[in-house]
Amino acid sequence: MIEPSSSNTDNRKVRIITKVLTSAIKLWLRSQLTQVSHLEVQIKASDRQLLSGRIPGVSISASHLVYQGLHVTQIELRAENIKLNVASILKGQPLQLLEVVPVIGKLIIAEQDLNNSLSSPLLLTAVNDLLVTLLAEYSLNSKSITWRKITLDNQLLILHGIPTSDPEGAFFNIYLGLELINGQELQLTQVQIKNHQGTLLERNSPYIINMGTDVDIAEISLISEQLSCYGRINVNP
Repeated sequence: MIEPSSSNTDNRKVRIITKVLTSAIKLWLRSQLTQVSHLEVQIKASDRQLLSGRIPGVSISASHLVYQGLHVTQIELRAENIKLNVASILKGQPLQLLEVVPVIGKLIIAEQDLNNSLSSPLLLTAVNDLLVTLLAEYSLNSKSITWRKITLDNQLLILHGIPTSDPEGAFFNIYLGLELINGQELQLTQVQIKNHQGTLLERNSPYIINMGTDVDIAEISLISEQLSCYGRINVNP
């Protein structure tokens, strides 16, 4: 009878650990999502790295997912230098990040998915933060507007809404050109605000939006019916 070599035993052990970790990552991701159509996870690490709990790279691909009401059409991510509680995971405990993880990737949101997200707290907060300074000049508040539709065009974002005080008659549309200044700053250009009475504001001087140090955007693109973004974000434990 031929005894299995120690290297084959180690390889089987590593394959088991890889399988368990992959399942744990998928389970953790699914627990964060309300819905996902396709989810694929690939772990890239040596046996020593896996057993120590440090993983140099994980690739994640997902499509048609929903996170806190935000509908995302497609996402491709690569996480690096991940430190996990591997010993606890192998005992059946939930995955836990032990350090900040830099995640690089691309996100695509189709116009229809963006409109399906209009009730999402994440999207509403982003819209309110985007418009608070802009609308304050005219004593307006974005929270007093119900957003009915978002249109995506070539580097142009159009918000269609109605004032909550007049849901039957009036309309309120905001036209925003988007340009990336650097990894942390986005500027709104060619701003135009219209309501049922006419044009309230039309100016080209940019408004600067700071997205914070945990974000490093390399590219953001608005084309007809699609928004795409490529860059890095830090995921905190």
